[in-house]
Amino acid sequence: MMDKSKERQNRKEENTVDLGFARLDGDRAARTGEPETIFCQGKTPAQVAEILQQLLQIHPEENILGTRANEAAYLAAKELVPDVCYDEMARVLYVRRTDETDGRSVAVISAGTADMPVAEEAALCASLFGHDVVRIYDVGVAGVHRLLAHEETIRACDVVIVVAGMEGALASVVGGLVASPVIAVPTSVGYGSSFEGLAALLAMLNSCANGVGVVNIDNGFGAACLADKILKTVADH
Repeated sequence: MMDKSKERQNRKEENTVDLGFARLDGDRAARTGEPETIFCQGKTPAQVAEILQQLLQIHPEENILGTRANEAAYLAAKELVPDVCYDEMARVLYVRRTDETDGRSVAVISAGTADMPVAEEAALCASLFGHDVVRIYDVGVAGVHRLLAHEETIRACDVVIVVAGMEGALASVVGGLVASPVIAVPTSVGYGSSFEGLAALLAMLNSCANGVGVVNIDNGFGAACLADKILKTVADH
């Protein structure tokens, strides 16, 4: 007879696909609400392509994405998965198998044009998670009237993602205008004393506006995931 510890181990691994260089988590969608996402940075193009192909076999009706991808990874993936798409600015490769949305909206706001790659990562991922996305870019505090012109639109959204570098003040400004949860994303945009996003990160963590949460520097994907969990929690209740 198989002892109980071995039986538990077998159950844990029965939905794991071992590729040798990666172990794919087939149960992640059931546990967390979304399939595994490929972090492409540091992987070879061939590894990215094989992981993508395997994830689509596990989740044939789900949207699958890979973050921090480059063109080489995209071209290799396209050899195995012809309908894969690539967004160069967001550095995201993805296969969209469903356009279904839940009617919930996410505003993605960027302080400057230089913050757009991170903002687009957040916006594209939120869209692939099944939410309506409103993009409002280049409305930083140096010209705050640009933000205020969109105030009603922002207030109508269920979650707001604010992407900003330099001193990161935009998150506090937005947090003082809306009732929705605000997810702040510091970026590594700025001059030397911004310390590659550390100044914006600390400013966002010290925001005097209530209801502002903060993810890691340049982590647009993480912001989209948090927005998704907030919206799904609301929907479940």
